[in-house]
Amino acid sequence: MSDSEIPHGDGRPVDMYLDLLRIRMDTEDYRLLMRVVEPVLEAIDEERLSSLDFALDSGANDELPQEVRDEVALVIATAVTGRLDNEVIELDVDETGPVRIVTDATTASDPVRLGEIADYIKERHRQTEELRGIAEVSGLPTDF
Repeated sequence: MSDSEIPHGDGRPVDMYLDLLRIRMDTEDYRLLMRVVEPVLEAIDEERLSSLDFALDSGANDELPQEVRDEVALVIATAVTGRLDNEVIELDVDETGPVRIVTDATTASDPVRLGEIADYIKERHRQTEELRGIAEVSGLPTDF
């Protein structure tokens, strides 16, 4: 187990990360962050995350500054992985433009692995567009 995975004291890594954010962030930004992450953390604790519909890019979160969105992603990643070395990075993907992802520090510093991730995103985008086209010609909803 690396230092990034070791919970210090009795707290979970996500609790420690939230404590650090409370100190570091502007009070209003922290409140925004907590409003978004509390239901997700509750779902994780109750092992019902798969039933939670959540996207940081949805219209419901338009009022969140990018810095808060990034911290939300990092809080959730810390809760899911138990690691404190997650990073938000931006990949430039030709078909979609810039895409922000959360990954561990090792992957974030590996250009080959980042290329593989970008290729995966491109392929998923291609598949989604193909399915959207099929749905459109079939008269089905295309907002997936």
